[in-house]
Amino acid sequence: MRFEQLEQFVALGNLRHFRQAAEKTNISTSALTRSIQTLEDEIGCELVKRSTRSVRLTEQGELFLTYCKATLNELENAKKNIKHSLLGNDQDKLVIGYTPQMSSVVPVVCGQFLAHHPSVKVEMQMLDEADLMNKLQLGEIDISVCMHSSELASSDIYIPDQLIMFVAKSHPLLKKDYVAKQDLMNYPMFGCLSQSRQVQHMVNETADSFNKVTSMRVGNINEVLSNIKNSDLFAIAGIEHSKLVAQDPEVVLVKTNKDLPTEQVLVRTNHTLSEDANIKELVNLIEKFEQRHSVGV
Repeated sequence: MRFEQLEQFVALGNLRHFRQAAEKTNISTSALTRSIQTLEDEIGCELVKRSTRSVRLTEQGELFLTYCKATLNELENAKKNIKHSLLGNDQDKLVIGYTPQMSSVVPVVCGQFLAHHPSVKVEMQMLDEADLMNKLQLGEIDISVCMHSSELASSDIYIPDQLIMFVAKSHPLLKKDYVAKQDLMNYPMFGCLSQSRQVQHMVNETADSFNKVTSMRVGNINEVLSNIKNSDLFAIAGIEHSKLVAQDPEVVLVKTNKDLPTEQVLVRTNHTLSEDANIKELVNLIEKFEQRHSVGV
């Protein structure tokens, strides 16, 4: 059993595709197939279930994949330790991978780090998210940095940017920091008519998402503004009416949880090196930078 066989099995376990795994490890598909069969013969059990459409690992294959990753990480760690013992700490090197979205963060932070640690070498690699994860799992990079998007929760309000929501200034909804979907259940809805067919469609879709499409009252902007005051109605209107709404002192725009941040910087480290002092310091710098700055995408 050779280390390159373990690397080939890890590539197959990560990608679940023989051709892609073969390309990843720079061998032919037939050579990869023989390599996996040799591993199965040596271990004495089936590691991979093959079909014309998919590749999946057996229970033993999943266990062996964990062993392979741990072994390769230990090998990489041993190489670095031996190199450090021979060449000294002035040869320390950190490899940090990041997605294009983080190009305004990682180089700046690495510059700050190098200003205090001139003897440490830092290699930066811009990668897509899939390659980032694969290289981190294979131990080819020490730190990965990407933007993580939170999925819309069932309680979240989704209102297109072309629409606004507003209520009377005495409405109970305004006592909340932000409004979630369940907060709207007890209040009737007023949909404002729009000259734009697309915007009107959005108003109807929004009412449907609140389960109010059959109970929604409809009127033009003047009727809505007149009827919403001193009532428990909430109104949805097109952005073309935002100026009129803003000028009316008796109504207020509602802040919904669609305005909350849905993306955050996700920093991962190679688990075998996560306690390394240099890596911990660089991760801390990234997290502090993200807290101080709004990272746009």
